[in-house]
Amino acid sequence: MSNLIVHGGTPLRGRIIPSANKNAVLPVLCATLLTRAPLRLLGVPDITDVRKILDIFRTLGSHVQWDHVQGTLELHHDATRFDAASHRLPEEMRSSIMLVPPLLARFGVARLEDNVKGCTLGVREIDPHVEVFRSFGASVERAEGSLLVRGPAGAPAALQPTDHWLDYASVTTTENFVLCAAGAKGVSTLTNAACEPHVQEFCRFMALLGVRIDGIGTSRLTVHGGAALGGGEFRFDEDFHEITTFLALGAITGGEVVVRNSAPENFPLIDRTFAKFGVRIVHEGGWSRAVPGGPLKVQTPFTSNVLTKVEAAPWPYFPVDLLPIFIALGVRAEGNAMFWNKVYDGALSWTGELSKFGAHVFSSDPHRIVTFGGGPLTPAVVESPYIIRVAIALFMVAASIPGRSEIRHAAPIRRAHPRFVENLRSLGVQVEWTSEE
Repeated sequence: MSNLIVHGGTPLRGRIIPSANKNAVLPVLCATLLTRAPLRLLGVPDITDVRKILDIFRTLGSHVQWDHVQGTLELHHDATRFDAASHRLPEEMRSSIMLVPPLLARFGVARLEDNVKGCTLGVREIDPHVEVFRSFGASVERAEGSLLVRGPAGAPAALQPTDHWLDYASVTTTENFVLCAAGAKGVSTLTNAACEPHVQEFCRFMALLGVRIDGIGTSRLTVHGGAALGGGEFRFDEDFHEITTFLALGAITGGEVVVRNSAPENFPLIDRTFAKFGVRIVHEGGWSRAVPGGPLKVQTPFTSNVLTKVEAAPWPYFPVDLLPIFIALGVRAEGNAMFWNKVYDGALSWTGELSKFGAHVFSSDPHRIVTFGGGPLTPAVVESPYIIRVAIALFMVAASIPGRSEIRHAAPIRRAHPRFVENLRSLGVQVEWTSEE
């Protein structure tokens, strides 16, 4: 068990160079299995999920050379072998499901552990993935403790092109569709596709391999599959989640954190959401900074008889992964605000932990809460669920309160942020990891 100890009350100040987005890096790593050509990836973060995927690559016989400090990864899957009877994909990592299409394309079969999972973000079914696999002609059957997925007739590269319409714009299901379509000779079309920045980044990598994809950044993707795939070099963008996180940490502590940001075009709605709490975001010369206009204060809507709302849903809505970060701002800001998670059932149950700081948070239903912010808060020991940005949100509140607080079970942060504590210390925070066995 890894806990974070923080002595709060210090305004954070300084510059941060964010890491790459976990949700772009992991699908790209899975996609590398599609090609036998050598690849060079730049900006690969040293996080637990990356280590797990690289471990399975080594087990399968792939060449893996990783410079952890520079973030440079050399991959070559020419000698890769897979045996469904003995090889196990990483558990406790939902992105394992994206290894299925490349394994189908290479070996005609894939095995997925039944309890594969990621953050505990409420109910997260795998049915949409099963529907995608079957749409391409694969069979899915239950075995003891696992799922076996086989291509048509169990033959490699035998998936058939298809047209598919998703129930909802799922990121990993969209990426799994593109991975399947790349190996299916012909044209496949996906409607209601996810279009988050990390999905677009993943599609750009697929294009580098030689997959033609029309409609990148929209809700309808057309994939021209079956082409011979090559290799090359690919550099990851900065993670817009991490950029937003450090901007919010500066704002909630009354400091000023400047974060490198090469894609401010992704931020108009995030900027307007910051503004709802009295925080102005400035983007200049490839860097972004949050400028509080005095103490945090919830801005009154023009329609004055309704609550200020933050509604999170699939892109281009406000990103649901960032909702906890803004709940932390809502707890500290004077005034009342509603937060609405339109994606996951029960993903806001953690907000009861905020009461240990003295915060007033009302749970309206499994999808909505209301913060009554601006009251006095005190340091506390709180328990984080297995959700990356909930652990960070609890840390944010603690960092804004003078005194010693502890965030227990904060290890999920390491799944997305390779130098989180080191970056915080560079900004002037007294913070440390502790472990209990």
